[in-house]
Amino acid sequence: MRCPRCHHNNSRVIDSRQADDGRAIRRRRECENCNYRFTTFERIEAAPLLVIKKNGDREEFNREKILRGLIRSAEKRPVAMEQMEQIVDNVENRVRSLGENEISTTLVGEYVMEDLVNLDEIAYIRFASVYRQFKDMSVFLKELQGIVDKAKSSNPDTTND
Repeated sequence: MRCPRCHHNNSRVIDSRQADDGRAIRRRRECENCNYRFTTFERIEAAPLLVIKKNGDREEFNREKILRGLIRSAEKRPVAMEQMEQIVDNVENRVRSLGENEISTTLVGEYVMEDLVNLDEIAYIRFASVYRQFKDMSVFLKELQGIVDKAKSSNPDTTND
């Protein structure tokens, strides 16, 4: 590491510790030439992930946007903030594991809905109604019917009255 004072290329690490909640390492260094002490930070360089919107625009992946959508859809529902943050973590991990630099908002939304339907069906319908932009009642009813069918198949003890 180059010394900021004398520009000598060699320095030694005196102390290392975690910083930024474990996302970085803070190192105290000392120049081997002039003994000047300075601090450096080492971070993982994550490649930027771009999201391709429905209109073709590209913007940087934003966890906060997903979380805001989840918060709105789960308003007045028994869904904890930690559960919503876990969904965002799961979605981001799935997206990054694809190894792509660009991903469509369609796929991001599908990942969110896959996790949300198992957490709270009402929050799922709210999210899906905005995300899928239901054009009429028949599309909305079809989505509801899918949830009812899934619930019946996972709980065979349910009887029809």
